[in-house]
Amino acid sequence: MTLPATPEEILEYYWGHKSFRPLQRDIIDSVLAGRDTLGLMPTGGGKSITFQVPGMMQPGLTIVVTPLISLMKDQVDNLRRRRIKAVYFHSGMKVGERRRAFELLTNGKAQFLYLSPERLRNRRFVEELRHLPVKHIVVDEAHCISQWGYDFRPAYLNICKLRDALPGIPVLALTATATPAVAADICEKLGMTAPAVHRMSFTRANISYIVREAKTKINEMLHILSRTSGTAIVYVRSRKRTVEIAEFLNANGITAEAYHAGLDFEIKEQHQTAWQRGELRVIVATNAFGMGIDKPDVRLVIHHDLPPSLEEYYQEAGRAGRDGLPSYAVLLTSPPDKGVMRRRVTEAFPEREFIRKVYERTCNFLDIAIGEGYDTVHEFDLHKFITTFKYNERQARASLHLLEQAGYLEFIEDTDRQSKVLIELTREELYHLPPISREAEKTLNRILRSYTGLFSDYTPISETAISCDTGLTEKEVYQALLELARHKIVSYIPRSRMPYMYISTSREEPEYVKIGKAIYEDRKAILSARVEAMIAYAFDNGKCRENQMLSYFGEDRKSGCGRCDVCRDQRRHKGEAEKRKLIDRVIDYIKNRPYGANPLIMERDLGGSPTELRETLSFLCVEGILEIDIERGLYIIKEKN
Repeated sequence: MTLPATPEEILEYYWGHKSFRPLQRDIIDSVLAGRDTLGLMPTGGGKSITFQVPGMMQPGLTIVVTPLISLMKDQVDNLRRRRIKAVYFHSGMKVGERRRAFELLTNGKAQFLYLSPERLRNRRFVEELRHLPVKHIVVDEAHCISQWGYDFRPAYLNICKLRDALPGIPVLALTATATPAVAADICEKLGMTAPAVHRMSFTRANISYIVREAKTKINEMLHILSRTSGTAIVYVRSRKRTVEIAEFLNANGITAEAYHAGLDFEIKEQHQTAWQRGELRVIVATNAFGMGIDKPDVRLVIHHDLPPSLEEYYQEAGRAGRDGLPSYAVLLTSPPDKGVMRRRVTEAFPEREFIRKVYERTCNFLDIAIGEGYDTVHEFDLHKFITTFKYNERQARASLHLLEQAGYLEFIEDTDRQSKVLIELTREELYHLPPISREAEKTLNRILRSYTGLFSDYTPISETAISCDTGLTEKEVYQALLELARHKIVSYIPRSRMPYMYISTSREEPEYVKIGKAIYEDRKAILSARVEAMIAYAFDNGKCRENQMLSYFGEDRKSGCGRCDVCRDQRRHKGEAEKRKLIDRVIDYIKNRPYGANPLIMERDLGGSPTELRETLSFLCVEGILEIDIERGLYIIKEKN
């Protein structure tokens, strides 16, 4: 069998597609030519293909820097399912996981290495990467490197260290949402040399953007869902509200489930799988849902609450209609929304003294002494922290976010880490096990029958599934796994849902904690501008919705989209105005002919559409303005009694 060699052959062999989407091949050619490249592709444009295909065509390792751990895991799992070797590193991994992943890298058993940007803070780790055969560096969600971007992450600035350690290795930066200023900043921050910039239009010709003002949003949502068909996503800002809305929809005959970061892994997976299979019509979710979700036939995305920015709205709304078929993105509004949005700006920037106090108490909470803590990871129970110090959750979160922006720490909630197992023995050694309990034997046999890759890498398992299949309780399965680990038959990493804190500097005295102008005043002004742009989109009913977004992202289009609610209203008003003009012309024409007007001659004299003229004459007769002289077949002005 001849191995695939061209980009098209690689695409078909591994992904089953015969042709590339727009812009994908252009970016691939640029990467293969060894150029620094910036790819601006809307959500659903297929960004991952632009580096995965080149990664399969040339020998060596492709490093992919990406911010979300869950997305990183999804990408690696997807590649492995396609028989493509890939590993990942992030700051929440256990020592054994990191060791095993690096063994695969050094033994040449990986073509893709996914990294969280926090890993690049570790100088030793970056130094070890120098000894690997790296051929490409990919920066996904590249807007995170720009302080002008909506999701600036200081850890992304460490990518410069990677470039310094790997001179001459080309960089591909990818993002779905970058204004012209952010795009320029990405190129500068990544030290790109004469970059090739490939930009896809932000136009989504199959999506109709609709804004609806509603007194009661949940009833309006039900009204919309009841009059449309197909799979839908409803986005809300509150975890609690996801459950309330899902229950309301189910009570009204629309199948729905909630999805948010606080749900157990198994429950999230069940809800997502049911929705993807079409067993559920609606998933009601926070913004934790969507990244890496590949469901092309979503017909409707409803936003119950205004997102913080047009960047986020564009990404979330863009999860509709990835199959190219007509779809709708509906934003629900109410008059109080403007005030709610503007309060978010104030809430996001507590007083500096409050932020310093949060830093001090965080370190105390984690038992980190002055001068200690550098490059350490700690489990961090945010709820307990807030309860202990009687903080408002929004203010505490905002303070942690600003401390992260300033480079002091990193609070990571993307932590639903599934249990994992690695078999420590060879297959032959499994035939000569030491005495183990009946529960441990049943658990081991079930794992060996049900999971693959156990001898080469840590493999996610489900204690719940093992319990169902073996008849053991989940507690007995857990104890059995601990027993197998004590005998060094397996390496077992129990599941953890606890968020964690990465401390990126040694602990400072509070008075030396600096939240500078670029982090505080400048970022506050940027957030305020984003909020105002979002408010303008939601409440300016005089401009095409899509054109407002295009203008925000640096595109200029003269004509409206013709699909959004504004364009439809304008078209309807224009039609009504044209009808009014024709009515006035017909009345004036007949008034000047006291003996009546012949409809055929009227068609010739007035021009235009004969159908519209006949409809107008009929309307005027019904309204009692005209009447027909039946004997002569002429229209005349009806006399008033």
